[in-house]
Amino acid sequence: MNYAEDYKNALFNDVLPFWERNSLDTQNGGYFTCLDRTGKVYDTDKFVWLQGRQVWLFSMLYNKIEQRDSWLEIAKSGAEFLKKYGMDSDGNFYFSLTREGKPLVQPYNIFSDCFAAMAFAQYAKASGNEEFNTLAKRTYLNILVRKDNPKGTYEKSTGERSLKNFALPMILSNLVLELEDILKPEEVQQTIDFSVNEVMEVFLQKDSGLIYENVLSDGSLNDSFDGRLINPGHGIEAMWFMIDIGIRQNDQDLIQRATDTIIRILEYGWDNEFGGILYFKDAQGHPPQQLEHDQKLWWVHLEALVALSKAYEHHPTKKIKDWYEKVHEYSWSHFPDPDNGEWFGYLNRQGQPSSTLKGGKWKGCFHVPRALYQCWKTFERIETAKNSIVPSK
Repeated sequence: MNYAEDYKNALFNDVLPFWERNSLDTQNGGYFTCLDRTGKVYDTDKFVWLQGRQVWLFSMLYNKIEQRDSWLEIAKSGAEFLKKYGMDSDGNFYFSLTREGKPLVQPYNIFSDCFAAMAFAQYAKASGNEEFNTLAKRTYLNILVRKDNPKGTYEKSTGERSLKNFALPMILSNLVLELEDILKPEEVQQTIDFSVNEVMEVFLQKDSGLIYENVLSDGSLNDSFDGRLINPGHGIEAMWFMIDIGIRQNDQDLIQRATDTIIRILEYGWDNEFGGILYFKDAQGHPPQQLEHDQKLWWVHLEALVALSKAYEHHPTKKIKDWYEKVHEYSWSHFPDPDNGEWFGYLNRQGQPSSTLKGGKWKGCFHVPRALYQCWKTFERIETAKNSIVPSK
């Protein structure tokens, strides 16, 4: 089986055309993300982090694959829309907007800012427009200011149970590499050091080998719904970010630890009865508060495929290969829609679509094409390295 060709074919002939055909708002700019099974728009609200993700995706393809004018135009539509409508007067990004760009939900979610920064940096590189580099850096610095209190005035908790969340250090470990060209080396290294320490020394628990979603401010665990929460997909996604950092820094120990953690989380999160990776688990085996805990989600499985392919590139062991093939078989036999293109996002525990949407409030043009690109390129490198080995006589 030629994995590289399979991923490349799916990216260019299935997934990208679906979004190119259906998501563009040619009247107002930006993108529709609420698309039904066939690609028809069923809601016109625009979610800012999904706008940023799609700008990033098409800018990245333009920068790394081919300078297609159509890709640059798609990226420009979203970048200009975000610049004009995405921010409040303090430079914080709203969560959602109307089709025309009027704010609907206040900037309580710092992840809108993270994906806007990624988008602006990639689009600046693609377009040569320095204004977007300035916006990217300004947004990034604002994220750092807010990182210890990301929701600000929109925080609902009283502070009595001071938990910090895994998602922000995880995303910073990827975001800082995206912005490396426009930041000072010491700024890049400072964020890398912070992120790696938080991910690998604070949230990753040495006794269980699992990554908790929330810990107390001093790094200790808390016996509560939030304190016991495990999100296997988040932990696995973070590990391929750690592998990328390990490659950048030639840190073989970090690559090995990340690889071991991927396997441990998969062993813990795999549904042995119906297959697939569970969405949430309670670390002590109690019923999780999330009623969707036993669903199988598109992004979780895609991130596992990326992580396993990267791990196999550096440690081509039978265990990693077996896990890759297991996740690959489940993912490719359950999520892609052969009739209408793209991937279903939400399966029930038994593996049937619980919703036939292709995009919505949380799913947009990001995880599927990014993973297809990452796996394509990783397997391409694996195949190149394999073919370059000269057999001994």
